[in-house]
Amino acid sequence: MVLTGGYPTRVLRLTRSGAAHVAGWWSGTPVQDNPKAQALARRLLDTGIAHPVVDEASPAGREHRADEVTVVIPVRDRHAELSSCLAGLTKAPRLIVVDDGSRDPEAVARVAAGAGASVLRRPVNGGPAAARNTGLAAADTPLIAFLDSDCVPEPGWLELLLPHFADPAVGAVAPRIVPHENGRSWLARYEGASSTLDMGERPSIVRPGSCVPYVPGAALVVRKAAAGAGFAEEMQVGEDVDFIWRMAAAGWRTRYEPAATMGHQHRVRLRGWLARRKDYGTSAAALELRHPGAVRPLYCSPWTAVAWLTAAAGRPDAGAVVTGTATALLARRLAQVTGEEWPRPASSAAWRLAAQQAGGGTLAAVRPLGSAISRTWWPVTLPAAVAMRRLRLPLAALVLVPPLLDWLERRPPLDPARYVAARLLDDLGYSLGVWQGCAERRTVRPLLPVLRARHLTQTVTYPGRHLSRPRLNSAGTMRSSGDKSWMEDRPSASSVESIPPRSTSKTFCTPADPLAASPHR
Repeated sequence: MVLTGGYPTRVLRLTRSGAAHVAGWWSGTPVQDNPKAQALARRLLDTGIAHPVVDEASPAGREHRADEVTVVIPVRDRHAELSSCLAGLTKAPRLIVVDDGSRDPEAVARVAAGAGASVLRRPVNGGPAAARNTGLAAADTPLIAFLDSDCVPEPGWLELLLPHFADPAVGAVAPRIVPHENGRSWLARYEGASSTLDMGERPSIVRPGSCVPYVPGAALVVRKAAAGAGFAEEMQVGEDVDFIWRMAAAGWRTRYEPAATMGHQHRVRLRGWLARRKDYGTSAAALELRHPGAVRPLYCSPWTAVAWLTAAAGRPDAGAVVTGTATALLARRLAQVTGEEWPRPASSAAWRLAAQQAGGGTLAAVRPLGSAISRTWWPVTLPAAVAMRRLRLPLAALVLVPPLLDWLERRPPLDPARYVAARLLDDLGYSLGVWQGCAERRTVRPLLPVLRARHLTQTVTYPGRHLSRPRLNSAGTMRSSGDKSWMEDRPSASSVESIPPRSTSKTFCTPADPLAASPHR
């Protein structure tokens, strides 16, 4: 049997017993206390082919209780927001409010005292990273829940996250962040449908290059043993992305659990909203320097790049030849995994997978390419379009395709014209920050594409940690092959890793923003 799935797509060839294990897990059977089964389950979880099914009622789900969690809320002024946040935490036994140099510390202290929270006062504002670290150092529980003061906790959010910590390899879990209230303005409706803090409706492992490459620190539950030195205090933005990526590099897993939701008071005033988007963009350079290759505008194989360049040059036939060649080479490599003969039959699993990944991926590359132009490259492409008339229509189409596809997928309470305008304004603000950050850091790396297969998502073995008999949810599909050995192969000729594979499986990731590695889209 051949198992395909994950993000980017993986191809696993299973033994007969491995296929039986997977089929049982897909039907709800817990993972057995068997070293080989545990190793296979871990591989499926780490590659995103499977997701754990949490059960609050199971012994593993009750392993951690709410009284083992300290809630840390960093705040600078924002008394009304803090009051709303604390009002949703009436059942939290341990609350720490970190006053990060508020102009009116007495008002913060009064609000905190009214909710039974202790206050740690920082005389000088150090930013969110420093404030969180102050709370982290003061907490004496095994788990810490970081909440921003503009969060409005909803009932049950914590109980849905805690069962993930039954897996000792999990270092952090994040809920889905949703708008606390549905606004009426066009910007509020856009934010409700396309907030940079909302990572979507599908669960995922969190690491660079995955379906969910980061989670915001606005709401994050962390195992204290995994926190290490905490957040990078020299970073005023992007510190949460850096924190998650350093945890991943240290061997800890972070899970995104959208079944748990956290209300958030979004910015819905244009000036503040644009300024925040620009701030997010400035973090790209710092993150790219700290995590080389993790923050680029486009990840694309040379095959896809050549195919699109030849098509743009007026030779779509040559582009089709390039894509066909890539598909054939990928089918030959996949045939070694599926145990089939190559090049026949044309209806084999290897050819079908190759057509999905190389052929379909090349066509789908229009989406990340258009986003790269609107989010990063427009200062270069706009003058080119002005100078060369024949580029104007293709570039305009590329820029408009991603937001239109987003609108079709999300169906927000906003007409297409205003949604597209808001999305392009969103991209403009972010791109201004990217270029500013590059100038300040004297680097162009966040502006350059990666024209090769990424190595950020290779599976790493973490000894000493095991599964606690979870159940697994399918994010992949199984196909039959004649060979019974087990191996893994990453399709090197697939075109764009940030484009999800087409599949009959409903749990494949389809991120709203194809530039999944860009923090705070």
